Amino acid sequence: MSFALPIDDVLPDLLAAVKTHGQAVLQAPPGAGKTTKVPLALLDVIPEGRIIMLEPRRLAARAAATRMAEILGEKAGETVGYRIRGESKTTAKTRIEVVTEGILTRMIQSDAELTGVSCVIFDEFHERSLNADLGLALISEIRGVLRDDLTLIVMSATLDAEPVAKLLGDAPVVTSEGRAYPVETRWLDKPRASKARLEEGVADLILQALDAEDGSLLAFLPGEGEIRRVEALLRDRVPADCRVFTLFGAMDFKAQRAAIQPAQSGRKVVLATSIAETSLTIDGIRIVVDAGRSRRARFDAGSGMSRLVTERVTKAEATQRQGRAGRLTPGVCYRLWTRGEEGALAAFPPAEIESADLCGLVLELALWGATDPSEMAFLTQPDTGMWSAAQSLLNDLGALDEKGLITAHGRIIAALPLHPRLAHMLVTCGQDAAPLAALLADRDPLPRHAPADLSLRLSALKNPRDASFPPDRGTLQRIRDDAKRLAKITAGIKPQRTFSTAEMAALAYPDRIALRRPGEDPRYLMSGGKGAILNAEDPLAGQRLLVATDLDGDRREAKMRLGLTISEAEIRGLFGARIVRANSCVWSRRDDRIHARTQERMGAIALSDQIWKDVSKDALAQEALKVWQELRPPFGSKSALFLARARLLTGQADVPDLSDAALYADADTWLLPWFVTANDIPRTSRALRSFDTLEALRSYLPHHILLELDRLVPAHFISPLGNKIAIDYSGETPAIELRIQEVFGTTQHPCVGTPPQPLRMTLLSPGRRPLQVTSDLPGFWKTSWADVRKDMRGRYPKHPWPEDPTEAPPTLRAKPRKR
Repeated sequence: MSFALPIDDVLPDLLAAVKTHGQAVLQAPPGAGKTTKVPLALLDVIPEGRIIMLEPRRLAARAAATRMAEILGEKAGETVGYRIRGESKTTAKTRIEVVTEGILTRMIQSDAELTGVSCVIFDEFHERSLNADLGLALISEIRGVLRDDLTLIVMSATLDAEPVAKLLGDAPVVTSEGRAYPVETRWLDKPRASKARLEEGVADLILQALDAEDGSLLAFLPGEGEIRRVEALLRDRVPADCRVFTLFGAMDFKAQRAAIQPAQSGRKVVLATSIAETSLTIDGIRIVVDAGRSRRARFDAGSGMSRLVTERVTKAEATQRQGRAGRLTPGVCYRLWTRGEEGALAAFPPAEIESADLCGLVLELALWGATDPSEMAFLTQPDTGMWSAAQSLLNDLGALDEKGLITAHGRIIAALPLHPRLAHMLVTCGQDAAPLAALLADRDPLPRHAPADLSLRLSALKNPRDASFPPDRGTLQRIRDDAKRLAKITAGIKPQRTFSTAEMAALAYPDRIALRRPGEDPRYLMSGGKGAILNAEDPLAGQRLLVATDLDGDRREAKMRLGLTISEAEIRGLFGARIVRANSCVWSRRDDRIHARTQERMGAIALSDQIWKDVSKDALAQEALKVWQELRPPFGSKSALFLARARLLTGQADVPDLSDAALYADADTWLLPWFVTANDIPRTSRALRSFDTLEALRSYLPHHILLELDRLVPAHFISPLGNKIAIDYSGETPAIELRIQEVFGTTQHPCVGTPPQPLRMTLLSPGRRPLQVTSDLPGFWKTSWADVRKDMRGRYPKHPWPEDPTEAPPTLRAKPRKR
């Protein structure tokens, strides 16, 4: 190899680590040359067996293999070849095989010992794809149990290498410093306005960079939509010597190759997604424009759906993008944010295992024989809730049994290069389902404004010329090619019967059979329990039953982007064993009432719904209690007073927990019997809120405790005159108010509860104005009484104000008039 790259300085250390330890972690910045130089250098160290190198994307796998073959003066498929989905260029003499990450999993599942493979390299591991994490966990187990001779190298540009090295049993870490060429970074002078459009800002920055710099330009945008809009903004504004190209994953390989090849003349502008971040050299690029946004798939276990979210890039991603400008010459990177904003960027993007649909991962591990992810050497363990959700879906599809073990059906669908949903559909329905499987596995070939009806896409697939809306020809051709490949794979499957398109879709999405809710808006409830909504103008909006095949993933109410009409007869034919007839009482929020219904249900949806005429009081009472517990209404004044008194006995034997939380939780013990025996069981929230719970609460306490309650914590204080004064238990301390003359002669302060708690006494004047608040009446007589007497004698001369109130009789009368 005649050309020099920064990786050359550490290749001897890497090869030495491989010889002595059999594994190593290589950390090298973008542009260091690790992708092309490391596999070739290993040819001399590993004289026999194949070297498998994993790349996260098909374009990168092709490009890396082609580049290494050029270095050797060969064509791809000789010493260096590649294998990706639907394409392979290898021969019997191929030593280095570049594959996408999913290919390695298939190799391992078909041959756990990886016969004929001597080395596995994980390139760009910092991307932390689900397949890379799974592959590394499987290889680690293979090295530990079956192949201690298998060489393992993990390469990354921006990932913290130490945790990976520790995961591999303290593997040696080799670090390459420096880039191929320096890159100057330029930031905005001030933050962009919050409402400024991203595409306009990127287009302006591209034009600014082209005016100030020489060479071709690579701009990073979050997705195809943004790329198309920036392309339109640049169409008539770029210099005459510039040609604009686009680069994203959904493009066909011919168009992708045109974007990465050297410009025939003049300069080129490449508008790309994160596909261009790693393992890919685009000839002539020395300017990078970074929009600062990245699009990621986020799976929500609560909704059971994935959605794409656009987020700010992380520092690691920004570093990767910046490095693209220095691959071949010194470069410059323009960032669409200020230097001050950079400090708020997260360090690394989340690993896909933290946010992706885990259905495929769970199935692969079940095929491997692992039902617990903690048994595997994952750098990041998957979320338990998301893991359980994936297991539940696979159980519904018949791929796993109740114990989480893989079934015979699961083994078949695991072998297909599809999401388990679509693989299950394909295995059940055979070749007829291949076009639908290919269509659902790809992006929508029709424009965004097209109706949601999936049959329009299938029609376009059969005859693009007759399509109601202009399809994307490249996407359509890719779907056709995939459909042919899937049909060939499933040629030997003989389904039990012929299935309609709607039935096929329902087999893939049994949790997304949607029933239209009552009302004018086209809102649906799906069998999995989640809500969905259609545009009111959509032709599908009037249909009673649909299968939702594509949703935007909103947690509250997902927008249905694609779906099909399905009949009730088709649902019953497919899922008859899952349809349950049951009587139930259900509270409707819409009309605020508990209804007694007889229903046939599939999951959360009711296919038939009739009045339950002979509903039992027990069933009604159970639902009333459930709603009462959900509403958590405040206790009425009488019940609140009773509870305040009873809580002063808490701690005594036989006194239950009377806190609000405990009473709401245990209401089936003390309140349910009163609902059952009520003449009219409350059915509305208003009736439930006003239901008198006093007698139910009294019955919750044993009889002897009630007697103790009336003795120790009475509802009234009996004054020396025999008057009943209501005790206020609503505050922190029980309290009463009464005229001061009414407690003349009282030498002990009144108490309630156990242990005894003094009443807070508000002593009133004859005009019922507060004179003193005390919890120590004897102390008041001895200290403050004299001052009170002095002030009050002149104001209320007709009332008694004795020097010693402890000796005076209680009274509420004024002094008799003198005659």
